[in-house]
Amino acid sequence: MNRRREFLKSTGLAGLGLFGAGSALAGDFQTLPMEAKYGASRVQSFNMCGFAAPKIETVRIGIVGLGQRGPGAVDRLSKIEGVEIKALCDLRPEKAEKAKKSLEGTPHNPELYSGNVYSWKKMFDRPDLDLIYIATPWDWHVPMAVYAMEAGKHTAVEVPAARTLEECWQLVETSERTKKHCMQLENCCYDFFELMTLRMAREGYFGEVLHVEGAYIHDLLALNFNKDGYQDMWRLKENFRNGNLYPTHGLGPICQILNINRGDKMDYLTSLSTNDFQMKAKAEELAATDPFFGSYASKSFRGNMNTTVVKTNHGKSIMIQHDVTSPRPYSRLHVVSGTEGYAQKYPDQKVAKGHGWLKDDEMKELQAKYTPEIVQKVGELAKQIGGHGGMDFMMDWRLIDCLRNGLPLDQDVYDAATWSCITPMSEWSVANRSNSIDIPDFTGGSWKTNKPVPITLEGGGTTKVRV
Repeated sequence: MNRRREFLKSTGLAGLGLFGAGSALAGDFQTLPMEAKYGASRVQSFNMCGFAAPKIETVRIGIVGLGQRGPGAVDRLSKIEGVEIKALCDLRPEKAEKAKKSLEGTPHNPELYSGNVYSWKKMFDRPDLDLIYIATPWDWHVPMAVYAMEAGKHTAVEVPAARTLEECWQLVETSERTKKHCMQLENCCYDFFELMTLRMAREGYFGEVLHVEGAYIHDLLALNFNKDGYQDMWRLKENFRNGNLYPTHGLGPICQILNINRGDKMDYLTSLSTNDFQMKAKAEELAATDPFFGSYASKSFRGNMNTTVVKTNHGKSIMIQHDVTSPRPYSRLHVVSGTEGYAQKYPDQKVAKGHGWLKDDEMKELQAKYTPEIVQKVGELAKQIGGHGGMDFMMDWRLIDCLRNGLPLDQDVYDAATWSCITPMSEWSVANRSNSIDIPDFTGGSWKTNKPVPITLEGGGTTKVRV
């Protein structure tokens, strides 16, 4: 740590605020010397970890963003008891109308908001909404979440919750000040094997967990260049940033296993990207026959594979990878390595004790012993309803059940900020020859006493499902 700080001082970077609790980005990226703003003495105004908001018998919801992810959320939420979908919003009227039509035959009759880029504000200002569910392009996540909390609503926002360090701090400060939940919709925390390994870790199966891995490896090259894929090509434009652009799918579950922000915290990271071997070439290929892609062909894209490594305060290590162009099978890795056992999910779900993998009958015994309560309660229903094989539904059901029973959420605003900040911090490291950089403590020190995410439904589990 001291060597790193001395290096930064010797190169003049320390004077620019490029290290410490908030860091900054290099080159054309946003410069944000958060250490100058907070230093090591940032005082938490209110601890949202473990915060239980008053019970809400019927959770009245407004959903904004009805393109890729929003329609699925509309369908899933409509099947949960104690939910009233009161409002739907999208820039495009036809998307809002299509989502409303999908609710025909259900008790839900939402009012529609659309027509301009700020139609959502009118919806958010309604006094009869408890929760705003945000599934828009990434650059709208923080403006909408902050506005919603200021308007007295709890928020659930798709990944990533924030794109910059400044936005991460905005979420934290607003949630603490308003005492409104800000949950990142990190659906992979509720996948079946991830939940099982969380319970296994809590009950000591792996011994001391010392290393974990997560990833988002998904060939999206064709989709990112598809004019009908994402409105206004917004996701392709995100790929001008060179770092780990989408860490949260793989990161969320392993952070919960390591009790990040709840007994341990991320200390620092280092990040490396390969060169771009495909995206610029694809843009140039398309531009040769379609002038629309001419502006993209002149840009520099992120590298194919980014690998980011994190050291925690307790000496554990985390590896996170990102690659959305290489032609390889989908993977989130999900590796858990401990002093007494090992588990991995891709390409197959496997567990090892010593040098050998457990046999099929041993895996079945393991599943019977360590299947978490939430899976026992709604797992089969979740598979029927769907959403990434059911994990999206379990995520939504758990969120509603916590709000209805006045329970703390499994994922709070500090998780949203910590998991999301990996992107801007990895950009800085990549741009600075993979130098390490300190990761902010968004909890203001409360990570030392915050309690781990529960693995039972104690006090909850009462919400029914309509199939």
